[in-house]
Amino acid sequence: MNKKGFVINDINEYINFISQVKNLSNNTANSYLRDLKKFSDFVEKLNISKYSEITDDICSAWVGDLFTKNINPRSIQRHISSAKGFFKFLKKNNVVNSSPFELITAPKTPNNLPEVLSPEDVEQLLNFKPTSVVEIRDLAIIELIYSSGLRVSETVSIDLNDFEEDMSFLRILGKGSKTRLVPVGKYAKSAINEWLIERNKIINSTNALFLNSRGKRISIRSVQLRLRKMALKQGLAPIHPHMLRHSFATHMLESSGDLRTIQELLGHSSLSTTQIYTKLDYQHLVKIYDQSHPRAKK
Repeated sequence: MNKKGFVINDINEYINFISQVKNLSNNTANSYLRDLKKFSDFVEKLNISKYSEITDDICSAWVGDLFTKNINPRSIQRHISSAKGFFKFLKKNNVVNSSPFELITAPKTPNNLPEVLSPEDVEQLLNFKPTSVVEIRDLAIIELIYSSGLRVSETVSIDLNDFEEDMSFLRILGKGSKTRLVPVGKYAKSAINEWLIERNKIINSTNALFLNSRGKRISIRSVQLRLRKMALKQGLAPIHPHMLRHSFATHMLESSGDLRTIQELLGHSSLSTTQIYTKLDYQHLVKIYDQSHPRAKK
């Protein structure tokens, strides 16, 4: 298709493909769409009218343009990944013979380790007696995220019928619409039962486990704000939900050393994603060594 705006037409087909055929989440598809629209706009400004004119130099120039706009390296990595997937789709459908992104490499990102809470911090966070219906719900949410290593998006999506075996296990629909079964700890189970008593008093028309004050499914943003508020109330620095998930993984690894099981519990498709926690565990071991070994102290 040799006309202005030819790239965006194929981008829309690609987004439909990854949404409907590959069954990627709406959030992922929307991220790809935003990334690829930037590439389409860049190509259009160069008055390029066909794919054969898109060279690897132009692709490199686009990446450089992203840098000049102060987009962080991790985000640029995602942009490049989006473009590579798009051209792989075009090649498979015989739109192009080869990908100009074949030799384009992503910038290295700082090896930032995830923020985690110590077991003592978790204990401090959860050591409170709820004084309202909202706090009863909040305690159940916090206990469940930490108990089962859930993403906040997974937590707010839980329905009442997702529990199995007398609430000892929970079916979670994770990224890429992949389902996994996770255990529910006794403290989380107790907190959820307390919440269910209050939940049943709320007039609602949804099967959602966690509700807001209007009887609707609670939002991700609400959970984020409530967790921040509870942390400050308990004398801790602000906490975001993913810190609880990271803490779950780190504390599990410190106790068991079983990376494969943690991978399954977290719903990671690749073990390499889970291996970030081995670096946290290594830091933990070094700290214990420094504190315990008579020859380690400076």
